[in-house]
Amino acid sequence: MSNLYLVSTPIGNLEDISARALRVLGEVSLIAAEDTRRTRNLLAHHKIRSPVTSYFDHNKHYKIDQVLKALDQGDVALVSDSGTPVINDPGHDLVLAAIEAGHTVSPIPGPCAPIAALSASGLPSDSFLYLGYLPRRQAERRRLLDEIDRLKYTLIFLEAPHRLIASLEDIQAVLGNRDVCVARELTKIHEEIYHGKIGGAIEHFTSQAPRGEFTLVIGAASDLDETWTEEALRDVLADSLDSGRSASQIAQQVSKESGWPRREVYAMLVEIDSQRRGSSTG
Repeated sequence: MSNLYLVSTPIGNLEDISARALRVLGEVSLIAAEDTRRTRNLLAHHKIRSPVTSYFDHNKHYKIDQVLKALDQGDVALVSDSGTPVINDPGHDLVLAAIEAGHTVSPIPGPCAPIAALSASGLPSDSFLYLGYLPRRQAERRRLLDEIDRLKYTLIFLEAPHRLIASLEDIQAVLGNRDVCVARELTKIHEEIYHGKIGGAIEHFTSQAPRGEFTLVIGAASDLDETWTEEALRDVLADSLDSGRSASQIAQQVSKESGWPRREVYAMLVEIDSQRRGSSTG
């Protein structure tokens, strides 16, 4: 059986490609590319003349069969728009189909924006969680952030320039003012790597129109003190009802301080408030 090579290509600087990757691209019978124009520019730069076909999200359902037929005749390379194929790029379905058809799938390691940003972030890299792009809608974005609030992993996200500030503001609101590295246009001419706090990043990128591709690396949740007892939690919640803040704001803050899940804190707060209203009218 033939090989399906997953060939990593530059995310910016054309020099960031391995000798092995160039050799494989020159030897395969077909290159399946997410962006054929970009791939052909790369091939022309290195004087590689292998045939190229398109393979992206909107045509993968019928292109998979074509690529599998090509694999029956010889080796095929899969390349994404840039970076490592399948990592936040199309390719998973093709890889699975190739495996099921009995072909060998061989990765050709190379550039990967999340890993490049993590390595330059100065944040712990021994345990991290990569979640791709944050949801576009604020409610869904905050819901996801709330779910990962207490995870003890360095967090990595991708973000589009027009959503950068809104996402950073939501991250700060839900996760707190954590350490962050914001990497922009990695390996490109206008590469920029910001280190600091999330609040500082918001100020920095608000002062200029965000442009380019962004990778966010965010520090893990701090070690929590011993979780509060239910009695202590109820006492604080009862006092918080007179603060003038909304139930959502109280639950979010007290959850961070107490070690209790936000949903449980919110439910308990509603219960206490209901009991208080009942007693005042009785």
